[in-house]
Amino acid sequence: MTATEKIAVLGAGQMGNGIAHVFAQSGFPVTMIDISADALGKGHATIASNLDRQIKKGSLPADKKDSILGRIATATSTDAVADASLVIEAVTENRDVKFKIFADLDRQARPEAILASNTSSISITEIAARTRRPELVIGMHFMNPVPVMQLVEVIRGLATSAQTTTRVLELSKAVGKTPVEVQDYPGFVANRVLMPMINEAVYCLMEGVGSAESIDTVMKLGMNHPMGPLALADLIGLDTCVAILEVLHDGLGDPKYRPCPLLKKYVAAGWIGRKSKRGFYSY
Repeated sequence: MTATEKIAVLGAGQMGNGIAHVFAQSGFPVTMIDISADALGKGHATIASNLDRQIKKGSLPADKKDSILGRIATATSTDAVADASLVIEAVTENRDVKFKIFADLDRQARPEAILASNTSSISITEIAARTRRPELVIGMHFMNPVPVMQLVEVIRGLATSAQTTTRVLELSKAVGKTPVEVQDYPGFVANRVLMPMINEAVYCLMEGVGSAESIDTVMKLGMNHPMGPLALADLIGLDTCVAILEVLHDGLGDPKYRPCPLLKKYVAAGWIGRKSKRGFYSY
């Protein structure tokens, strides 16, 4: 894959616009697709704002901004994937939604195009089974915020070919990321380790072991984490945390992955973190 090949990104939210940003910054023409024109406008504005932040920090020359934005087209229909070499899905963490999207992409994308999912926990093998090209389906789990975080978990499904895996590892490096190949098990590596920690922090809060500030301070100063687990949960989205924990619980059958009742209560109340202006903290 070269920077002349086209990339399509489904979803203009915080992950989708971040993925579009890093590919465009690395010279790839990108089409960012979302059913909502409003979401596309907000996503494009977020990319522009993040580029301004990079310029202010001195990590990006000011004269590069316009050319990067110029490489990002937008569309409201998945028909726009037709000329892409790589399609990256970055929509809501919902199994049925992803299954439908991949069945549609399989019909609309070029037969040789790689179909990747930014899922943080859902089985790549199951997603691939909804297509006629399971050897070309793979996971590319970027970390949030995408322009800043180095890691990409590259998840190989049961049928993913070695050639597809090699191409995606190379492409991840081409956009300045450090890819780590992992196998397709619930939660992969990142969330299988992270989510139980976040869940246990919520149990500590529910049981009155400490305040949110106390729990986060212990983990920041005692364990050298840059952000406490409750603040991180707010950043990820408490609804997303519950969804991932439920995938872990269902997929592995171990009660240690059961979402904390307080976490589920916050989600039921609509307190899902930064995106709703309230979670464990107010924003």
